[in-house]
Amino acid sequence: MPNRILYLAAYDVTDPNRLQAALHVLKGYACGGQKSVFECFLTERERRTLVFEVRQVLDLSSDRFLLLPLGKVTVRALGIALTPADPDFYYVS
Repeated sequence: MPNRILYLAAYDVTDPNRLQAALHVLKGYACGGQKSVFECFLTERERRTLVFEVRQVLDLSSDRFLLLPLGKVTVRALGIALTPADPDFYYVS
């Protein structure tokens, strides 16, 4: 399995159509999350592709996107939250 790093991806999009497009892009890479914040296990190539795809959707003068590398950290979840995990496989269509 490729070497993947855990990232936290978040966006703030001002237009409803771009918001839906950004959500569609992020859900293609996310292993968990909610609303506009997602957990993504990414290889370097996937990270570059994600940034490219998000850049195509956003208006950089009014929207925001953050991709924060969390690296190889121990994640502790509280309450009913599930600890993010790199799945055994990814389906790419």
